[in-house]
Amino acid sequence: MISPLSHVDPSAKIGKDVTIHPFAYIDADVEIGDGCEIKPYASILSGTRMGRNNKVYQGAIIGADPQDFRWKGEKTYCYIGDNNVIRENVIINRGISTAGGTRIGDGCFVFAETHIGHDSHIVGRCVLGNGVKIAGNVIVDECTILSSAAILHEGAHVGTWCMVKGGCRISGNVPPYVIVAHNPVAYYGVNATVMRHDGDFSESDIDDAAKAYRHIYQCSTSVFNALRRIEEDIPDTPLRRTIVDFIRGCDLKLCALPQMLD
Repeated sequence: MISPLSHVDPSAKIGKDVTIHPFAYIDADVEIGDGCEIKPYASILSGTRMGRNNKVYQGAIIGADPQDFRWKGEKTYCYIGDNNVIRENVIINRGISTAGGTRIGDGCFVFAETHIGHDSHIVGRCVLGNGVKIAGNVIVDECTILSSAAILHEGAHVGTWCMVKGGCRISGNVPPYVIVAHNPVAYYGVNATVMRHDGDFSESDIDDAAKAYRHIYQCSTSVFNALRRIEEDIPDTPLRRTIVDFIRGCDLKLCALPQMLD
């Protein structure tokens, strides 16, 4: 159902069983997949590529121009996957160059008044609380929760199965499976409750994650030495590899580290 009171540009590609409510705005060069619902006063702007079964609530703006002085008007894109819920007054910016683009994976729940900046990548199955602010070029890996009013600065990377508590300011790399809280941000333990409830993790997996992060955050040693201890003390499992690969991939630079020995 497409309301005659909505604006749908003739060039937009609209899939099957799409509902577009009165006063929604669908720009030129937009693709919306099957089964989506666009609520009143939502705007889907040029360069947006949206998958199937997404629901976009009132006042949301998808594919807004990037807020970056490096963007000079080039044709850029915003990619939204399948089965996402995007609540009221969310703003998602397009990328700043034709290659790449802003990407939201599948199965995310984005609460009201969240802002996702240019070229950021929300990998999938994430929950972004009310008023979360994500700058450009941020990565949020799968199954992570950002509580209300969390702020992620440009270039931050949050690993998989993390919990970032409300109001935290993240300016670096948060490794997988942890909880971080407070300002300045501090390590607050392993995200065990969510991992048990929603993930296919054994108690042994959760114990291994806790052991790994004791070496990093509670043993007063360098991250380099902590990684050596992790590889010696913890069996080689997919969970351990995820932790080690993330830390090496960010050149051992992590958020919330204590004062370390040289």
